Order: sequence, then structure tokens, then C-alpha cells
Amino acid sequence: MDNYCWGIDLGGTKIECAIIDKITNECVLRKRTPTETSRGYDVILSNIKSLIDTCAQEIGYYPKIIGFGTPGALDPASGTMKNCNTTCLNGKPLDQDLRNILNCEIKLANDANCFALAEANMGAVPEVDPKAQVVFGVILGTGVGGGVVVDGKIVHGKHGIGGEWGHNVFLPDHDVQCYCGKYGCLEQIIAGPSLERYYFSLTDKKLKLKDIIDSYRSDTFDEAANLTVNRLLDYFSLSLSYVLNLLDPDVVVIGGGVGNVDEIYSDLLYEKLEKLIFNEHVNTKIIKPSLGDSAGVFGAALLIK
Repeated sequence: MDNYCWGIDLGGTKIECAIIDKITNECVLRKRTPTETSRGYDVILSNIKSLIDTCAQEIGYYPKIIGFGTPGALDPASGTMKNCNTTCLNGKPLDQDLRNILNCEIKLANDANCFALAEANMGAVPEVDPKAQVVFGVILGTGVGGGVVVDGKIVHGKHGIGGEWGHNVFLPDHDVQCYCGKYGCLEQIIAGPSLERYYFSLTDKKLKLKDIIDSYRSDTFDEAANLTVNRLLDYFSLSLSYVLNLLDPDVVVIGGGVGNVDEIYSDLLYEKLEKLIFNEHVNTKIIKPSLGDSAGVFGAALLIK
């Protein structure tokens, strides 16, 4: 039974377990249960245990090690969770508590890292560049996050924040404070709600990002929609140029709802990047993911492969 890898994706609304074959990467079992975040930390732990017990009973054995994709990250210095939007996890020794209740070894990684790991090893990256060594995974949705994978392994970093480009400050005079406490974070500029807020500031009209994009593409010129999409492209290209200069990745793979905006894969983006990076041309492939909402849980399972 050591031929299987167990992964848990600990989301804000659901907890998902996937068991994959180490050799074929085939998923042999997948189950979900509600997180029940509002009921607190102990209930989340109890729900995780119930899900693991159910899967173990169905597959016929109990795992010796489980990989977990989590919001936020485990602080290497304190041994407790930090930067979690599921706030009841912050300050908790999640890995140790999971070891105690599950009686097995635990490996934790940020959910953006798990996304990057899955797409680098069994998702879109091998399809476009099987020899890719450095992959930068982007989460561009209600928040902005990222993960770095080198030679198929996550780069966690000294502080456990490897790849966290969403909290680099680009507009220090920005009037909206980020949940991290700073002003002007990238997340407060190009995340979906931030773009919607920007459009509202120009028009006093509340539109979903999809509708703003549709208006931008329509034959009727919408100046505010045009400004909003250009804001996305300008700050995305600027922030990504820093990543390209620092990491020089083979592939950048973009997940999250804003990652469905086709304009961020356009020639215009490459033109902007070529004016910004320390190279004449951009040869890095910038692509969409292929695993959908499976990436997080598959990446968690790959932590123990």
C-alpha cells in the first residue's frame, strides 16, 4: 500500500482527500467534506480525521504519511500557522496537532505551492515543456499568491514564504489596507475584487470582473473597462517581470479566476514584458493550468511522493 500517496486540500469551505498511485499518478479515491470554518479549529481537525478514517476504511488501510495543502504557511521559526485567510488556523501548531490526532507523519505546504507542484509534475507544464526545471505557479483570483518549483520540488524558503509575490508593495500610497497589514500590495491591485473595486471607483457601478471584461471587448467603448483591463495588464506584467528577472523560469502557469482572462496570455503582455525584463526576448512560456480544482489536492499528495 506504500504505492499510494495521500493528499488533503484544506480549503475554506471544503476539505478534500485524494489518493493517487505513485507510479501512474492515477487518482484511485477522492472524497470531500465541509470544513465548517465558523465552528472553529477543533471542529476542522475533527472533520479532517473523519474524512481520513472514511477513506482508510474504503481503501482498506491507514496511511503512514499524508500531505496537506493549507491556506497560509507554517512558520519554520515558531512552528505555527501564519497568513491564513481561514483565520482560526493562525497561531496554531497545525502539523503537530494533525500528527497527534491522525497518528501518522504530516507534510504541509501552502495551497499555491501545491498548485504549482501539481501543474509542474502532472499538469500543464509537462505538456508544453517536459524538460522544464524552474516553474512559477501563480494564483490570480480573489487573492494573489504564488509558488516556486525547481526540479519538481517546492522551494519553501527560510520563512516559509517562497513565491509569495502577492504581498510585494507596488502602490504604497494606496488607500485600501491589505489583510496582511500593508498598503499597496499587488493583491490589492490585480486580484478580482480589487479590479472590481477600481472599476467602481471610476463609474459608481458595481460589476463583476467577467462583465467588465465583456464590456472591454464589446464594440461599444467603455473607458472605465479599458482602464481596468490595462491596469491588470500593466501591473501583472510589471510584477511578473521581477519574477522573470529573479528566477528566469521555464514556465509560468496561472490559476485562479482572473487567470481565465485571455488578455493576460496575449501578445500585448509579452510586448510589455520585453520592455521590462533584462533580456531582449521573453522565451518563458506563460500558460493556463490543466488540472482545474484538482491541482491543490493532487499537489498535496505529491508532497510525499
